Amino acid sequence: MQHAFLDYVLFLAKTLTWLAAVAMLLILVAAVRRQRSSEGHFELRQLNDRYADYRQQLQIELLDEKAYKAWARERKREAKERQQQERKRAFVLRFDGDMRASAVAHLREEITALLSVAQAGQDQVVLCLESPGGVVHGYGLAASQLHRLRQAGLQLTVCVDKVAASGGYMMAAVADRIVAAPFAVIGSIGVVAQLPNLHRFLQKHEVDIELHTAGAYKRTLTLLGENTEEGRAKFKEELESTHVLFKSFVAEHRPVLDLDKVATGEHWFARQALELHLVDELATSDHWISALCADHQVYELSYKLPKPWMNRLGVASAQALSALIDRLASVRFIP
Repeated sequence: MQHAFLDYVLFLAKTLTWLAAVAMLLILVAAVRRQRSSEGHFELRQLNDRYADYRQQLQIELLDEKAYKAWARERKREAKERQQQERKRAFVLRFDGDMRASAVAHLREEITALLSVAQAGQDQVVLCLESPGGVVHGYGLAASQLHRLRQAGLQLTVCVDKVAASGGYMMAAVADRIVAAPFAVIGSIGVVAQLPNLHRFLQKHEVDIELHTAGAYKRTLTLLGENTEEGRAKFKEELESTHVLFKSFVAEHRPVLDLDKVATGEHWFARQALELHLVDELATSDHWISALCADHQVYELSYKLPKPWMNRLGVASAQALSALIDRLASVRFIP
């Protein structure tokens, strides 16, 4: 009896292994085809239904059967009335910024698509923004993408739950309204740059570095060569010039700011930033969006780029292997 059971377990293990191999092969083929045929796709999700589902799930638990049925009838009547009314629309975008502002690759596609359907003067956009800042050219492009919305006549609200500093605040400044959670980090209207210099270390070990340039300021400070006072002065001048551009950009979009007070490179919590007019209201993005759902059709728009097929294969393989191990672990040998 025991020998027959062991044979069955071995047969089951071989079968599951074979099925896992076939599944991974099919996933590989599908991934390659998808990678070739699609560069990306949009996802549009209505948030009104999401918040309504939250409420319904809780009411099921809180109300008795009779009260719940009465509540459900009332909600159905209200939903029918809303369908008959022409409601304004709000579109929610999300930007999670890193040092390179790499999320701008998604943002530019989302805004381009949004401008093809949004109605000026009626629809509005909410950007949930999180970023500690980064490279000037990356965040400059991201801010310019948001400016397209303003140029098209769409009201733009930026919501900050955690941080919008430096380049992140440059983006936020474009908005008609900045809403921030009380302890979100705001500001840092300044410019910073640093790099190590290994010249003395290399000189000590008798390593020569040759740097040839055409143009007096092609290289101001270098990583390996000997830096000069003239180069340092020019580098500082370029930083100051960038800071002037940053300040003028912020002043253009938020003229209520006292730049002498806020453009010092400092940052503040949103509760303090409100007094400095860096933000317009204290609230979380959840509060702002759920309030919009009362009289707007609210949609979350996102652009998804396909992951490289090797990455998807790795995830799928790990999932298949985990499932196989779980199934084998559920088999118990009987002594």
